Amino acid sequence: MEVTTLARRATWTGGAVQERLRRLNLITTVPPLAFVGVLLVVLTARTWWHVVLQVVGLAAALATAERWTAGDFIRVARPCVAITAVVWLAGAMTDDSSSFYGLCVVGSFTIPPLPRHRIAALLGLGVLVAALGSTNLLVHSGHGVGRLLQFVVIPAVSVVVSTAFTFVSQRFYDLVAELEQSRDREAELAVIRERMRFASDLHDIQGHTLHVVKLKVALAEKLLRSDVDRAQEELKEVHTLVGDTIVQTKELAYAQRRLNLSAELENAKNLFEAAGIHVRVDREAEVDARAGELLGQVLRETTTNILRHAQAKQVRITLAESGITIVNDGAPEDGQPELNGLATLRQRLADNGGELKVDRQDGRFLTAAAFPRREDVR
Repeated sequence: MEVTTLARRATWTGGAVQERLRRLNLITTVPPLAFVGVLLVVLTARTWWHVVLQVVGLAAALATAERWTAGDFIRVARPCVAITAVVWLAGAMTDDSSSFYGLCVVGSFTIPPLPRHRIAALLGLGVLVAALGSTNLLVHSGHGVGRLLQFVVIPAVSVVVSTAFTFVSQRFYDLVAELEQSRDREAELAVIRERMRFASDLHDIQGHTLHVVKLKVALAEKLLRSDVDRAQEELKEVHTLVGDTIVQTKELAYAQRRLNLSAELENAKNLFEAAGIHVRVDREAEVDARAGELLGQVLRETTTNILRHAQAKQVRITLAESGITIVNDGAPEDGQPELNGLATLRQRLADNGGELKVDRQDGRFLTAAAFPRREDVR
């Protein structure tokens, strides 16, 4: 349930963030462009033909900008470039110097997202704007330098400058998108970690129970002929243990499971004694409550490992304020001392500021889990 909630939350958050980014781009991009376009129409249009040209160019520019904010402008960019180029050509020939505005906006949105050859595309766009504007010099005579600046130099430079600003805006948008993708990946990793934690806890419950049941059933079989009453007691304990495991599995599924270190200690002691292993428990201090649950998991996993892998005769458990140490004999000499369950617990302890050590020497296996004391942290 918790894993599913995390996954849904990650998906919903990612979609909501993308929608907020799109709205933010719409607010910061489209209204200013529309305001400038309308202002140019009001201030520079001298005939109805100029009004039509500038409105058509502005509409193409706003359509490109709106699709750019949605990340889906490629299919409208090319026709809009063609439309605004025709508008600028017609404006240059009819002496309307503001008609280049639409082509300037469309080009500035089209070039930055290109995968390569952006500089070449920008130079090409500048040359196109200058070439289309130069038709004004062919149609209209007089004021040669002024017309050159008004219809060739200023539009070409404006295209380059506006594209540079759009490129910076695009890079900022890309960085924000990458940040959101990183957050999405972190959410996915959190889901994976939660699944691993759930699998580890389920392994602790089911694996531990199955090995204990196997031990007690074997013991009951031995006692059937010599001590029937004791065999019945062992079978009753198996029944109780299976029932407790069912309850713990339900608690785990609903994220309600909590380990009690004292109960785990008593359980480990009973299991070792039932297996004929001498166990000694030293309580040097009461364990810090914040670490008790994780230490209980370490004790449970270690108990299972000893019963499964060791031919132990003696086990010593030492509890300190911030940790637990379990030492057993009968450890096999071959193989690696690192066990999968303990490896998972090592990472879990590290995530909570603790440390887990395992060591094997001269047939003795040591498992030690510790958390720093609060005064040490200060």
